[in-house]
Amino acid sequence: MPAVGSISPSPVAPAADREPVFHVRGLARVYGEGLAAVTALAGVDFDLYAAELIVLLGASGSGKSTLLNQLGGLDSPTHGTLLYRGANLAEFDEPALTSFRRDAVGFVFQAYNLIPSLTARENIALITEICRDPMPPEDALHLVGLGERMDHFPAQLSGGEQQRVAIARAIAKRPEVLLCDEPTGALDVHTGITVLEAIEHLNRELGTLTVVITHNAIIADMADRVFTLSDGRIVNVRQNAHRGSVRALAW
Repeated sequence: MPAVGSISPSPVAPAADREPVFHVRGLARVYGEGLAAVTALAGVDFDLYAAELIVLLGASGSGKSTLLNQLGGLDSPTHGTLLYRGANLAEFDEPALTSFRRDAVGFVFQAYNLIPSLTARENIALITEICRDPMPPEDALHLVGLGERMDHFPAQLSGGEQQRVAIARAIAKRPEVLLCDEPTGALDVHTGITVLEAIEHLNRELGTLTVVITHNAIIADMADRVFTLSDGRIVNVRQNAHRGSVRALAW
């Protein structure tokens, strides 16, 4: 896999006349009722565009994971507008949501969720067998720099390699959207950088809208835009004129 520094940085400034992948207005999510009600999202507004790399920053409980779950169709809003390519996700029935999650969205979590008895290639094939237009598992593994490890079992792979298999599994379906919830949270600094480089490389190579949750403010400089959340609100949006190298920023 090419080093991040070998890819020319390119600023992404969403054009007003471009159709957003997601159009979000007044999005709110409240859990419970009455005195027990907890507001996880308190009315957020934004648009997300193809090929952007977005970083979500904020303390635990700020609403980052709730927002990611809304974008991925894993949860529904209490109030507000959440449009994907002009279609209201809140109005999707369960079969439509299942199709959306299967075909349009790739998920990467802190836990790798690989099946121990299957090789890296076979773990990815489980997903590609049910998708609409997948890439071969071998191609996905080459994209994350694991072409020579595809017949290894998870126990034969390092933590960073297992996470890269999980990323390959997510992008093998050719999703329009890649959602990553603390993908480096269980990794050491050096391994985490390698994983972030893989995510950034895929964003540039495939043009996938990528949203990454992280607690690491330094890594935010790898993004096109940085959303800082607090108490369920977006309190700051920063646009980077140029995206920096993950490895250079981390050191």
